[in-house]
Amino acid sequence: MNSMFLYEATPFIKWAGGKSQILNKIRAEYPAGLGKNLTKYAEPFVGGGAVLFDILNKFDLSEVYISDINRELIHTYICVRDNVNNLIELLLKLEQEYLRADDKNREKIYYSKRHQFNILKCEKNEDLELAALFIFLNKTCFNGLYRVNSTGGFNVPMGSYTNPKICDDDTLLEASEKLKKVNIICGDYKLSKDFIDETTFVYFDPPYRPLTKTSSFNSYDQNIFDDTSQKELAEFIGKICEKGAYAAISNSDPKNTDKNDDFFDKLYDKYKISRISAARMINSKGDKRGKISELLIVNY
Repeated sequence: MNSMFLYEATPFIKWAGGKSQILNKIRAEYPAGLGKNLTKYAEPFVGGGAVLFDILNKFDLSEVYISDINRELIHTYICVRDNVNNLIELLLKLEQEYLRADDKNREKIYYSKRHQFNILKCEKNEDLELAALFIFLNKTCFNGLYRVNSTGGFNVPMGSYTNPKICDDDTLLEASEKLKKVNIICGDYKLSKDFIDETTFVYFDPPYRPLTKTSSFNSYDQNIFDDTSQKELAEFIGKICEKGAYAAISNSDPKNTDKNDDFFDKLYDKYKISRISAARMINSKGDKRGKISELLIVNY
């Protein structure tokens, strides 16, 4: 680790499909030139940012680019970067209000805050309150899931937590410091094309291809990331590889449920494909939460 960094930043939100639990396995596949001839990093599906913060902790890079289509998520990243102290102040008030309430009133508070969040979301409001409510809901909803209905409204029910850490000020302050020089963009992954060149390491963590028809938890946007979208992403990755970029891609392993499903093996047949063990973190049935394999694909 570069000695200029005195602490390590970690994700400030929970995220479905987050990479914290398999970070060691992803880290082992970082390209050897990262921080040397590879001086730029891009993560076009940033989500909770586990890989992002690991990269920021360990390498002194010249430029870093992150993006996501989730407007509220990106707005929250920007608020953490640019206005963290005022954000912490709002979160402390939300935390105190929620933790002091009994179970019945906590439920009222949760659904009231969810309603207010959806109003601000619909208005495309970019106030600090939107970011504070985003983090509040993330810490108090079911499993930290972000899901929207057909009209774009956040519709995840309340989770059952005794003492949720709604305002983790140390984590927020550390994340803010690491994000100071990061380009934070709201938009499609294709917008990263001009940033990416032969000095760039790019990590792609797109919405996973569902293993079954009922296992999809990737609808945090109204747009569906289907097989056609997966193929378009592979084409984009092919184009940046032609530019000399180093790319790593995560996705689900279809062979968990169908040994004959070669969708990704064929799609990325020019690259190195590894299967790594990961826990299924979100499922409505407890007996369906266990170890499965995920794909980690690299072009180097």
